[in-house]
Amino acid sequence: MRWPLNVPVLSDGVVTIRAHVPDDIDAMLEMAVDPVMVRWTGIPTPHQRSMSEQFAFTIIPRGWEDGSHRGWAIEATDDAGRSRFAGNVDIRQRPIADIGFALHPWARGRGIMARAVRLAVDWALTEGGVEIVHWRSHVGNEASLRVAHSTGFTLHGTTPGMLHERGQVIDAWTGSIRFGDAPFPRTSWAESVVLESERLRLRPFTEADVPRIVEACSDPIARHFLAGLPRPYTPATARSWLHDNLWQAAIGAKVTWAVADRQTDELVGNIAVMDLLGINPDHGEIGYWMHPDARGRGLMTEACRTVIGHALDPDGLDRRRLVLYAAADNPASNAVAVAAGYTHYGTQRAAERLGDGSYDDLRGYEILR
Repeated sequence: MRWPLNVPVLSDGVVTIRAHVPDDIDAMLEMAVDPVMVRWTGIPTPHQRSMSEQFAFTIIPRGWEDGSHRGWAIEATDDAGRSRFAGNVDIRQRPIADIGFALHPWARGRGIMARAVRLAVDWALTEGGVEIVHWRSHVGNEASLRVAHSTGFTLHGTTPGMLHERGQVIDAWTGSIRFGDAPFPRTSWAESVVLESERLRLRPFTEADVPRIVEACSDPIARHFLAGLPRPYTPATARSWLHDNLWQAAIGAKVTWAVADRQTDELVGNIAVMDLLGINPDHGEIGYWMHPDARGRGLMTEACRTVIGHALDPDGLDRRRLVLYAAADNPASNAVAVAAGYTHYGTQRAAERLGDGSYDDLRGYEILR
């Protein structure tokens, strides 16, 4: 059979994937020029209607004919009850395949893409002659990462220089799924749920926080006690750190909060619960830093108490034991640990490397549920 008769129509009762039709083109063009689409994909830009038509009615049909590019239109129901074009999902090559997907702005945030990906991957692995499907995205593309996470891809990590788009070599997040893998999350996403205290709001980081992150991580005191901070610490460094926080959350290893002023939402610090995948699965470690202009007001103690409550709560992170480490010569960090309710349990001699190359004793604190 020739296209479109060779395109299987697949549905889970909510989302349908099917061959493209002429009525899809206007929506495809809208999707192609959307800033989010341009930011995270290699789609040609500026984009013209003829390019969408060529993709739907030349590239995709040819790909179905030779098995190199099996692509579907995604159809779903909008808020007005209309069944309409929602995006594209593609399985490329075989028996080793990779997946591509994109959503029209109206369809985002509804779980539509996860349903479409499950349909396409299941068909590829059971009927399409595919043994493994690889996922890759720009580092930092949280929406794509969430789709891969929720549909059962094993998340591998960052591969340097895997993508080549618009003349640039780009690092990629990667994952894969094989026949027999359950199409549901392999790990719990360590969500930065919003927590509030008297003066603070603990929330996910945003792009608007980057300048304050740079200021905090360029501060001499921070550099002295956090010897691993890159030098110089640039906006690009801050964004890379935020991207790594996203990845660590996706694999369930660390949950990170921006500590913000409750009234102004200005960033005053960072706090995280780390080592969630350690030898003891019910343990965790709290770490933090403060912006220089927020120190000395008890804000980190307030943030730490808030996070401890969430971390030890069975309905929160469900930790049984939390630890915290502070350099012996860092009085502020030690004071936070004590004020937040931690108990000092021991000191490791010359265990903490400082920014000047010297080594300080490392004081260990613990708190039990």
